[in-house]
Amino acid sequence: MHPPASHPPASFDIYGASEPASPVILSVPHGGRDYPLALRAALRVPVEALRPLEDRHIDTLALAAIGGETMLVQRRARAWIDLNRAENERDPHIDGGADRRALGLQSAKVRGGLGLIPRRIASAGEIWRRKLDGEEVMARIAGDHRPYHAALGAALTAARGRFGVAVLLDVHSMPSLASGAQIVLGDRFGQSAGGRFVHRLEAEARGAGLSSAINTPYAGGHILDRHGAPGKGVHAVQLEFDRALYLDAARDAPGPGLDAVAKLLRRMIDALADEALALPATLAAE
Repeated sequence: MHPPASHPPASFDIYGASEPASPVILSVPHGGRDYPLALRAALRVPVEALRPLEDRHIDTLALAAIGGETMLVQRRARAWIDLNRAENERDPHIDGGADRRALGLQSAKVRGGLGLIPRRIASAGEIWRRKLDGEEVMARIAGDHRPYHAALGAALTAARGRFGVAVLLDVHSMPSLASGAQIVLGDRFGQSAGGRFVHRLEAEARGAGLSSAINTPYAGGHILDRHGAPGKGVHAVQLEFDRALYLDAARDAPGPGLDAVAKLLRRMIDALADEALALPATLAAE
């Protein structure tokens, strides 16, 4: 494990050198297990009921895989604020500062209770015992959401400046799917990354004997929308691992498969870097 290379805001860590050592930048936005006291005090369910919102121990997996790459890891739990939602994906059912008219048509995620501040989860129902006031939500946006995205954007800009291209790998995990896919790759249906990067990751999954799917059921969210800009040489891919691959039978702690999956993630990172560095300058921006 590499110690944090800088002193970012308290809600996330940055790993790797201040100058990116690779065109590949990693983001781990949903692995946080820090539940602040203010969050706990507002819950109507036990804090343990919020674990389905976590990409449980995906940070442990990512830390076992990285070398010198720059990586951002969110420490605060997704229930506090979801970094993979846009600032305007606020849910008026639990957010006193959300103006229905100003926010416009709500996304399916917000309507389902998984907006910027998650409202409900299938296994526990509504999670808050009171409505959050607008100042609370704005404080989370200013203190957690904006700094994470600013740091991620700066890392990608630095990598693009040094290597002529940057590749964001947004690392997540998922429950086992009925389709049987063990890895899901998302590129916003071709909008956030050049196809060559997704194909390299698909090949690595296949080489490990794992089944994969592209954009179904996870095509990526706000992080890819915000930071992926293939036309400017910044490619962004979301990577989802089946939690059964690396967690124990209870899906709670790292399991016997963690080492093998970490090695696969390492190969995936290397494959993306190889693909990026092999691009002619005219193709780096697709």
